[in-house]
Amino acid sequence: MELQRNFFIFAFLFISFLLWQEWKKQPFLNNYDNKNNSLNLDINTKKKNDQNQIIIKNDVIRLVVNMYGGDIEEASLLNYKEKLNSSKPMKLLETTPNFIYQAQSGLIGKDGLDNIENYSRPLYYSKNNFFELKNNQYELRVPIVFLKNKNVIYTKTFIIKRGKYDLEIEYNINNISNNNLELRMFGQLRQTIQLPENRNIYSKNFALQTFRGAAYSTNDIKYQKYKFDDISKNQQLNIFTKSGWIAMLQQYFSVAWIPDFNANLNSIYTSYLNNNIAIIGYQSPIINIPSNSQYTIKSKLWIGPAIQKEMALVAPNLDLTVDYGWLWFLSQPLFKLLSILYNIVGNWGFSIVLITFIMKAITYPLTKAQYVSMVKMRKLQPKINEIKKNFGDNKQRMSQEMIRLYRIEKINPLGGCLPVLIQMPIFLSLYYMLISSVELRHAPFLFWIKDLSSQDPYYILPIIMGITMFFVQSLSSNNISDPLQQKIIRFIPILFTLFFLWFPSGLVLYYIISNLVTIIQQKIILFHFKK
Repeated sequence: MELQRNFFIFAFLFISFLLWQEWKKQPFLNNYDNKNNSLNLDINTKKKNDQNQIIIKNDVIRLVVNMYGGDIEEASLLNYKEKLNSSKPMKLLETTPNFIYQAQSGLIGKDGLDNIENYSRPLYYSKNNFFELKNNQYELRVPIVFLKNKNVIYTKTFIIKRGKYDLEIEYNINNISNNNLELRMFGQLRQTIQLPENRNIYSKNFALQTFRGAAYSTNDIKYQKYKFDDISKNQQLNIFTKSGWIAMLQQYFSVAWIPDFNANLNSIYTSYLNNNIAIIGYQSPIINIPSNSQYTIKSKLWIGPAIQKEMALVAPNLDLTVDYGWLWFLSQPLFKLLSILYNIVGNWGFSIVLITFIMKAITYPLTKAQYVSMVKMRKLQPKINEIKKNFGDNKQRMSQEMIRLYRIEKINPLGGCLPVLIQMPIFLSLYYMLISSVELRHAPFLFWIKDLSSQDPYYILPIIMGITMFFVQSLSSNNISDPLQQKIIRFIPILFTLFFLWFPSGLVLYYIISNLVTIIQQKIILFHFKK
C-alpha cells in the first residue's frame, strides 16, 4: 500500500507535467520547399463600404461578401452565441482594423482578374445587396458578375443550402472573345496571428488549450496541423496533391477550403505577411479556355462548427480537424458513446454520469483486485514491520525478505497501480473531448451549471470532488503508519481541489461520480472479503 500511495502522488505530478508540456510542445514539421506561392491581396486597397457589400443568409449562417474580389469578409453562425447568455451570434470570419479573418478566392494567371503585381481586385456587380434563403427553398444561388473588355464574362456564384455550413464557390468564365484564356483559381484563408483582447477564445485560467492555427490534408497525409509560429518563421509549405483540403482551426470552429480536383494536381501553400497575418491556401493548375467557349470551376468552403458527422460528408478526413490530441483513439470512441447516451437521455450532464458508471463497471475487476490486494497488504503489515525491524540496516536483505513474503502470500504490491494507470488516460481523453467537441459548448446540466465545457462559476463541484476524494483516501490509507505519508495523503484532496477549480465542470462531474462509485465499490468489496 505504501507503493500505491507513492504512485498516486507520482500520478498527480505526472499529469501536472503533461499539462505544462502542452504549452511548449511543437508538432511534427515537414520540410517542404520554401517557394512562396501565396497571394498578397491587399484588403485595404478598397475601403469597406456598405454599397460594395452583399449579404447572403440561410437559416444557419450569415455571410458578408466584399464586391471587390468577392471575398467573404464576415461570417456569423446564427445557431451559436458569442458567449453564454449572449444574444449576439458567434462571428467566425471578421474584418476589423485590429483583426482579420477572411476566406478569399479568385482567378489569377495570364487572364485572371486578381492582379498580384498591384494587388487590385475586380469590382463585381450584383442586382441586389441582400439575399436570403426562403422557407420554401432548399438551395440559394447568388451570382455576381464582372465583364472584362466586353469580351469575357466572369460570373462568381455563391451556392448555399438549408441547414448547411458548407457552401460552393463557382466560377463560370464565358469567353466570347477570339483569344484563348489561361488562368487559375485560388482559395485561401488569412488570419491575424495575434488575437485582440475582445476576441480571445481561450480562458485565462490555467488549463490545457486546444489548437489554433492552420491545417491541411493531402493524398499522402490525412491530417496535419501547421502552427502559426511555423508560418511566421517562413517555414512555408509548397505541396502538390490530387486530393485534400486546407483549413484554419480554433476551439469548436473551423474554416476549410475543399478544392475541386478533377484528377489534377493542386498546390497547397502558406505565407506570412509582415502585418502579422498568416495565410494558407491552394491554387488550381492552369486552365485553358478556348475562344467562344465556357468553362466552370468550383470549390467547396466550410464555415462553421466542427461537427464531425457533417464534416466527414463534406470531405474525407475533414472530421479529423476535431483534434483530441494524442489520446484521440480514446476520445473519439468516448464521444461516440457519449452521443449515444445523449440521444437517450437528452442531457449531456446525465450522459457524463452514465458514461462514468459504464467506465467504472468495465474497470471493476481491476478495482476489486486493487482493494483485495490492499486488504492483504494490511494483514501483512505486522510481518512487514518485523522485517523492517530485523533487517533495517541491510536494505538489500530487507528487499529480498519482502519479495519472498509477497511470493509466499501471492500478493503483487504493485497491483493497486493499474487502476490509477488506466484512470489517467481516461481522465485526459475526457478533458480533450469536453474542450474540443462543439456539441458540449454551452451545454447545460442542472441548476447553476450552464456550460459543461467551462469551469464551475461558483467552484461548488470542485469542492464536492475534494470531499469525495478525501473519503476515498480515508478508506484506502488505514494501513499507512508513517506520519509524514499520512500528512501527504491528507493533503492530496486539497491539491486536487485547487487543481480542478479551472477544469471543465463536465470533467469535475465525471470525477465526482467516479469517486462516489469507488466509495460504494470499496464498501462492497471489503465487506465480502471480510466474510
